[in-house]
Amino acid sequence: MRYPLFLDLTKQKVVVVGGGKVATRKIRALLAAAAAVTVISPKVTPAIRQWAQAKRIRWVRRPYHAGDLRRACLVVSATDREEINRRVCAEARRRKLLVNSAAPPSAGNFIVPSVIHRGGITIAISTGGTSPAFAKRLRRDLERLFRRGYPALLKQMAAIRKRHHDE
Repeated sequence: MRYPLFLDLTKQKVVVVGGGKVATRKIRALLAAAAAVTVISPKVTPAIRQWAQAKRIRWVRRPYHAGDLRRACLVVSATDREEINRRVCAEARRRKLLVNSAAPPSAGNFIVPSVIHRGGITIAISTGGTSPAFAKRLRRDLERLFRRGYPALLKQMAAIRKRHHDE
């Protein structure tokens, strides 16, 4: 069984090994979480290249080498080569780091859930890695449900709680 949690990655060093579509998706979420992202990959997507040019991320334009995970608090291995992902995960585990692996997911020690953000509400959905497609479908169903007034209701509840707390 997995233990769910929400991490504050603000200004924390996160190393992403890989520069393809999966890495791009992971980096987008990490930037939204205000992480300090370093990407290690000889080639990257246009989006990653733009983030590097805009100084939103640091891009190390070469293959992964042992030692690249120094001073990281979290690692994402998102290459299209399973043997590299396994090496990255092995180093991360030796360093007692949190590591997510695109392939195979079992090489890492955490998985990234499908997430909904609506106002101050965040809902994470996981099938434990058994069916990411089902988690995505459930997320879409819940997104439709949470379009209706829930963020406004949460704002009202926060105001009521603050009023009661201040009394």
